[in-house]
Amino acid sequence: MAQRQMAFPQADCSECPIRYRAVCAHCEGDELNQLEAIKYYRNYAAGQTIVWAGDRMDFVASVVHGVAALTQTMEDGRRQMVGLLLPSDFLGRPNREHATFDVTATTDLQLCCFRRQPFQDLLSNTHHVSKRLLEMTLDELDAAREWMLLLGRKTAREKIASFLSIIVRRDATIQQFAKGGALAFDLPLTREAMADYLGLTLETVSRQMSSLKKDGVIRLEGKRHIVIPDFDALMHETGDDSDGGVY
Repeated sequence: MAQRQMAFPQADCSECPIRYRAVCAHCEGDELNQLEAIKYYRNYAAGQTIVWAGDRMDFVASVVHGVAALTQTMEDGRRQMVGLLLPSDFLGRPNREHATFDVTATTDLQLCCFRRQPFQDLLSNTHHVSKRLLEMTLDELDAAREWMLLLGRKTAREKIASFLSIIVRRDATIQQFAKGGALAFDLPLTREAMADYLGLTLETVSRQMSSLKKDGVIRLEGKRHIVIPDFDALMHETGDDSDGGVY
């Protein structure tokens, strides 16, 4: 069966939608030109595996469009989703030859890729790239700690609200929304996948989504399209302190 073709744009670095959030965020002039010279794009259809845990990775990449899931398989065959890669997130480690997790596209996905060795060489000579990569690694650590709180202490309703708020705040396509205006986006996961990711049952996810809808915190249009009339109201449901947050 022929693979479905995806019509993702392939922009110059200066026009990239993740330009000021990705690993190249601090680059200008010659540094940006060096990245431009070694980049290439890879597109994946929803459900397609990007790499299996233990496979050799000859590239690293930034997510440009779409969402990917990181999954760990246990010895008895059980699988656990351990993370999501959203637009501007970085896939792979320059100094690590093999993948740690299975990585699967949960939506149609576009990656901006760099061959691992040329990128590693560039890190040695490009201060802004190595600095940004360190910043993103520390952000990832903060997000992992926040996720430990979410899974260990938050109620089911707070988990759902927190998940929705993370998607909203990380989605590059809705960063320019007018303050106080309604937000609309498509969920990158099915409810079954949300249940897996949040440590809940499918029934609990459906019940809490319906409860948030009934209380006017969200509106549901179809299976995955979400409208948030008031982002502050959603944040109130997360259980976080007023000055807290994931990012």
